[in-house]
Amino acid sequence: MSLTTTLPRGADRSKPGPLVRLFDYKPFLIAVCLTPALGLLLVFLTYPLGLGVWLAFTDTTIGRRGVFVGFENFQYLLTDRLWWNAVFYSVVYTGVATIGKFSLGFWLALLLNNHFPFKSILRAIVLLPWIVPTVLSALAFWWIYDPQFSIISYLLVDVLHVRTTNIDFLGTPWPARFSLIAANIWRGIPFVAISLLAGLQTISPSLYEAAMLDGASSWQRFRYITLPMMMPILAIVMTFSIIFTFTDFQLVYAITRGGPINSTHLLATLAFQRGIAGGELGEGAAIAVSMIPFLVFATLFSYFGLARRKWQQGEAND
Repeated sequence: MSLTTTLPRGADRSKPGPLVRLFDYKPFLIAVCLTPALGLLLVFLTYPLGLGVWLAFTDTTIGRRGVFVGFENFQYLLTDRLWWNAVFYSVVYTGVATIGKFSLGFWLALLLNNHFPFKSILRAIVLLPWIVPTVLSALAFWWIYDPQFSIISYLLVDVLHVRTTNIDFLGTPWPARFSLIAANIWRGIPFVAISLLAGLQTISPSLYEAAMLDGASSWQRFRYITLPMMMPILAIVMTFSIIFTFTDFQLVYAITRGGPINSTHLLATLAFQRGIAGGELGEGAAIAVSMIPFLVFATLFSYFGLARRKWQQGEAND
């Protein structure tokens, strides 16, 4: 008769080694996973940003190490008419372009949310203006706005005979400003439309069906269902749109380079002109730093938009 000894559960398992226990320790695992990302942010974001802020308080020029001058660069900017003109046009450029992109983008997203043939192909085609590199788009618009070879002027003068002379899109300040805004709207519509379309896809169709049974009109369904449910994605997309538009550089620099007579300078292009082309690194950095309050405002807009949505849903703000 053989006796069988029963070992307690887990007694036959070997005790995990120190390395296994270390990687099972969640704080250590989180630190290991975040270290590469934090290193990249430190090298490519924190250091350049910190250096730019430091240069804004110095009189550094290309080829010469500067000294600390405090708020002298910012005091000079407050008396610089060209800087005020760049602030004015940056706000106008951002405001008008954002309104245009969201009006047309939301309308396009509502259209693409319907069921129709080849909708997947059309959704992909809509992305083309946003996928095309900015410089190529800028060159195309530069040709469209050319005073001699503009396709718009050709249609109005030679085909439709509406005008007798070509349109000078980029030769005078306000036509040049609105021409840049139109180009920015054209590039930005796909980003807004596809982002909002993704948000529309998350709204349950049962909400619209219940509203239709209650006799709600299309406008009432949009106002009381679509718009409130889209508020979080609207806040986030608008924040990114404002930031991308306010800091735009390639489109403006490739088409007008800030002209005519410096009327289409944004803060980004003016900072480049003063800091790199002009050699005044301290002054250019100060112009770039002056953009930060506007970007902080855009971020706060997104935060309060999301906080309002949480309050509507009865959740506590974090």
